[in-house]
Amino acid sequence: MSHPTHPNAALFAGEKPFPAIPACEHFAGSEKLIEKALALMEKLGPVFNITCDCEDGAPAGREREHAEMIARGVNSDANHHRLAGARIHDYSHPHWRADVDILVPGAGEKLAYLTIPKCTAYEQAAEMIGTIQEVATRAGITREIPIHILIETHGALRDIHRIAQLPWLQVLDFGLMDFVSGHHGAIPASCMRSPGQFEHRLIARAKAEVVAAALANGVIPAHNVTLDLKNPYAAYADARRARMEFGFLRQWSIYPTQIQPIVDAMKPDHSEVATAAAILLAAQQADWGPIQHAGELHDRATYRYYWEVLQKARVTGLKLPAEAETAFF
Repeated sequence: MSHPTHPNAALFAGEKPFPAIPACEHFAGSEKLIEKALALMEKLGPVFNITCDCEDGAPAGREREHAEMIARGVNSDANHHRLAGARIHDYSHPHWRADVDILVPGAGEKLAYLTIPKCTAYEQAAEMIGTIQEVATRAGITREIPIHILIETHGALRDIHRIAQLPWLQVLDFGLMDFVSGHHGAIPASCMRSPGQFEHRLIARAKAEVVAAALANGVIPAHNVTLDLKNPYAAYADARRARMEFGFLRQWSIYPTQIQPIVDAMKPDHSEVATAAAILLAAQQADWGPIQHAGELHDRATYRYYWEVLQKARVTGLKLPAEAETAFF
């Protein structure tokens, strides 16, 4: 008797499945904060990533020691979920290549991703990814190390659709603060927070462009930080608006109390998860042919949608119906 076909095999033959990764990305710059974030993951579960930050975290003159510390942290037993990645220095910084030379051979098997900031053109992003690939090959690393690229300059936004097609790319991040600063006062500082960040037309246009380019190329669009550290609901409200109005599927956190609100804001609706489970279980029984559910026709187009709903539910910590958990995970 043959085993039922898994959704990934049935629905994505010959093409890349959409990434199923946590909906929150928490930034930690120092060794102490990285350790605290890894400890918090034991409490909350594997529902967020940790970005160990070389760019803003490394003290000037101690970039090498900082990158080596991050490699140790990524390799440590505390990172047993393998959800820690790292942000390297930008193209204009003299240490970005050394970051790659330290992190890729030192932690390339366990790095969740590498984030590239402040590219001002497609060519810079392509060169940096090419360097990462070359270093990985020399180090004998056969896996693709997922790449995240920050869109926070005029040049990156101009080249967004080419950047979104680069190899190994998993996430396009929108960097609000640098983007606003790059407008030389034409966008007021108040638009670094809500509601201006969603309503100023130049910012809304940029966010929509990032999401459209990401989704057109099977890449996750990630939303910028919430500056309000005192009110966790602000992070929830920003993430919810980013999700529902713009289509972002992930948001940054810069403070531990922001993590759970962001995850909650990005969760699929419970009723949709139940519907997804029922439809996919029936579809699997029908060997992924068309079915009827609640008086409606469903086929591979809707199966793909509902499979992604189930995966998003799981990475946000939602409990799935037991039969679906057994069948698909």
